[in-house]
Amino acid sequence: MKIAAMKEIHEGEKRVPLIPPTVDHLVKLGADIEVEAGIGATCRYSDADYEQAGARVVADRRALLQSADMVLRLRKPPVREIPLMKTGCIHVSYLDPFNEAELLEKLQAGGISAVSLEMLPRSTIAQKMDVLSSQASLGGYVAVILAAGHLDKILPMMTTPSGVIKPCRAFIIGAGVAGLQAIATARRLGARVEAFDIRPVVEEQVKSLGARFVRIDLGETGQTTDGYAGALAPEQLRMQKEGMARVCAQSDIVITTAQVFGRMAPRIVDASMVARMQPGSVIVDMAVETGGNVEGSEADRIVEINGVSIIGLANLPGRVAVTASQMYSANLGNFIGHFWNKDAKAFDLKLEDDLIRGALITHAGAIFSETYKRMMNERGE
Repeated sequence: MKIAAMKEIHEGEKRVPLIPPTVDHLVKLGADIEVEAGIGATCRYSDADYEQAGARVVADRRALLQSADMVLRLRKPPVREIPLMKTGCIHVSYLDPFNEAELLEKLQAGGISAVSLEMLPRSTIAQKMDVLSSQASLGGYVAVILAAGHLDKILPMMTTPSGVIKPCRAFIIGAGVAGLQAIATARRLGARVEAFDIRPVVEEQVKSLGARFVRIDLGETGQTTDGYAGALAPEQLRMQKEGMARVCAQSDIVITTAQVFGRMAPRIVDASMVARMQPGSVIVDMAVETGGNVEGSEADRIVEINGVSIIGLANLPGRVAVTASQMYSANLGNFIGHFWNKDAKAFDLKLEDDLIRGALITHAGAIFSETYKRMMNERGE
């Protein structure tokens, strides 16, 4: 089975889908690996490194796509390249399926079996393949580093001959994977950390990292079967904002991570909340790519409102591209390895498997994922 790994062409993307150690792992399974020339340059991997791991380096991108039985990427494929892939090809990457109607139509028309890695079910067996968690964790880390770099004070408490310097206060909104990593990073840097999440079940995790859990009585809340926070009613959103506004007003750093899978991010920090914050404070909006949690945040910009810096930089994991690529590539290798048929030396697309049933969006000219169909129906689309 010929597996092709493509060089990322999305502007500003430095992460790579496959690195030499994963190539070595897949080749030992019996895979025939081809990679596009220059695929690893942004992460300091040379073509020779890939060749040494057992891959063939191909300079002709078009020919690489046309001959592959499986195509691996990080970003979703350009629509113009879908017709180049042969019918029955398995394509594995992020797909952002809820916002890519034209892309899905092209994949169906081409008879492509398209796996959307972000749609993998959140189960124990899928943890080793969970690209959302691995990249979100790095995003949480980078968010704190960015905030610290733009803050006009240090994070830790220090006792000096000049007196005691108080630690800065950080408020993390959302205690999913990104939020928990942000909490841990801010704590390691010495900040006094508080966190809030609409799911009471995460309070223990927040406390285990040394942060204080902010309790806001919202009535009945919960999470989806996939472990994501559920959407709040308008009255619950109002109560949440009131509670958070008090904490934001006394925080030096606010990091928002709140996202609802398959929908636009909720707007939870409004202009009135920003106005109550002290000049010099910093907000990092980690949800800016899906609409933003913070009023006034702008994608790929740092804006200042009433002396408060609002950081809306996209693709935070891409700022630590080497580490992010190591993690993504390992997730990808684990996914392929899990379904690899050693006798046939091929990827076994087990349509009855729960992981495939959740993540396989298009197959045999049709939409395959019932999870995708259900969520689109809930959105009224």
